[in-house]
Amino acid sequence: MTPEQIGLVQQSFAKVAPIAPQAADIFYSRLFEVAPQVRYLFPDDMAEQKRKLMDMLGVAVNGLTRLDAILPAVQQLGRRHKGYGAVPDHYAVVGDTLIYTLDQGLGDGFTDEVRAAWAEAYGLLAGVMIEAAEGLDDD
Repeated sequence: MTPEQIGLVQQSFAKVAPIAPQAADIFYSRLFEVAPQVRYLFPDDMAEQKRKLMDMLGVAVNGLTRLDAILPAVQQLGRRHKGYGAVPDHYAVVGDTLIYTLDQGLGDGFTDEVRAAWAEAYGLLAGVMIEAAEGLDDD
């Protein structure tokens, strides 16, 4: 990722953070709408899961400037998700859902440039998670 892309992701996430509960609601409502087959992977009470999502996004976004420091945690997250039943195909729908959520939350602030930066960030991190889940990482 370029420094400009990292800046766009971080600046846009700073606008989403204050509406984190609403963003998490949008995310999971959309996810379960477009991929109802993944609902079983989540608890009935989603309150804690929604908080974890927004916390994890915050850590990832803030860590983009020091990827080497967060990659072990991202790899572990990928391994944990495999244990929950996540498969590589799930990552694309989650990425699309994240983009949808950001579009809804940021409105006109979600420009094509911001969208591309988020797609790059998500693609990078999801790739690391998938590799770790499939045992392709160096650990």
